[in-house]
Amino acid sequence: MKTVHEILNYLWTVAPEEGKEPWDNVGHLVGRRNAEVDHILVSLDITMPVIQEAAEKGAQLIVSHHPLIWDTYKHVTDSVFQQDKVLTLAEHKIAAICMHTNLDEAEDGVDDTLVETLGLTPECHLAEGTIGHVSTLPEPMALQDFLCVVKEKLHANGLRYCDSGRPVHRIATGCGSCGEYLADAVKAGCDTFITGDVKYSVMIDALGQGINLIDAGHYPTENPIVAKLQRKLQAQFPEIHVEIAENIAQPDQFLSESPDFSKKPCDSKEIVIK
Repeated sequence: MKTVHEILNYLWTVAPEEGKEPWDNVGHLVGRRNAEVDHILVSLDITMPVIQEAAEKGAQLIVSHHPLIWDTYKHVTDSVFQQDKVLTLAEHKIAAICMHTNLDEAEDGVDDTLVETLGLTPECHLAEGTIGHVSTLPEPMALQDFLCVVKEKLHANGLRYCDSGRPVHRIATGCGSCGEYLADAVKAGCDTFITGDVKYSVMIDALGQGINLIDAGHYPTENPIVAKLQRKLQAQFPEIHVEIAENIAQPDQFLSESPDFSKKPCDSKEIVIK
């Protein structure tokens, strides 16, 4: 039976450790390195529901994109939310491996998978030394039509965007939270930039510089890597059952006037302002 350490060594070939940012925390973060594994759960995040799912299914390892541990702990108790997750993993003898910024920039990693999921063909990187790509559509497309395509392909709950009044043709993409690369998208001659976690000030700057900016969300722009990781791990370790966690979804929701709602939330009661 394969061990946590053997699975970690394979994942280093998928996303080499030297690709991580200096502030990041990646690799084997919880559990015994020689623990045997016959069941892996793959998830974007290690949340308490994901841990509970792993325990119920008998998984000995969770492989996630976002790190479980960020801080240096002087103690580990259940009085601190993040530490409680570490304790719960240990109590159930579940190990955790996290591949973060090294997986973002790896070949066939998070950023490449975003471009692939959107059906785009990357021409070049957005800027030297950064994640992000530049692609060009065969023909320009109206922004509203393109927004529908993005929402559908990324299975996003909703989109935030600013409309510069230009059709979509040359597109910059950046997974997760890449609003800081707006200037690079403008410099690359892009009319549209897709990323997540966009600040208000970046939206203002995008309008001022005449570029469409689409905030598709952190989860939707990164979650496609989960299915790819599951396939890679299953192919490499056919004797191990590898599955995608079910108890996780995009955490941010959007109020909608869509006909899909049998009752509009704002119609449920009168709001009185005194």
